Amino acid sequence: MVADEARWAFIDWDAAGPASRLWDVAYAIHGFIPLSAHPDWQSADAADRVRVFADAYGLAELERRRLVSLLGRRTRSMHDCLRDQAAQGVQPWARLWAESHGDAWRNDAEYIEQREDQWMRALLAS
Repeated sequence: MVADEARWAFIDWDAAGPASRLWDVAYAIHGFIPLSAHPDWQSADAADRVRVFADAYGLAELERRRLVSLLGRRTRSMHDCLRDQAAQGVQPWARLWAESHGDAWRNDAEYIEQREDQWMRALLAS
C-alpha cells in the first residue's frame, strides 16, 4: 500500500503483467469487496460496495458495463493460472493448487457470474 494524506494506492505484484485497467479493477474488486462464494467472506452489501468502488475509481458508464463480464473472467483466470502452473510443478502455484485454492477461485468465479445482473444493476444505479 502506498498512501499520502489524501489517497491510498494498493499494489499487488503476485500476478503482475500487462493488462487493461478494467482487468486490474476486476481483480481489485474481487479481493477488496470481497466477491466470494465462501459464506464467511460474503457481504450483504457487496453490490453497493462494487458501485462505491467504481464511483471512487471514476469509471464511466461504458467501463461499468464492460466491467461486469470481466469480474467473473478475471477471477476464473486465477483458477486457470493455478491449474496451469501447478501442472508444470511451478511453486508456489503447485502447493496452492494442492491446498484447493483452485477450487476457491473456481467457486468465486461461478458465484460472481451467477450474479452479473446484480452487479450491473448496482453499477448503473444513479
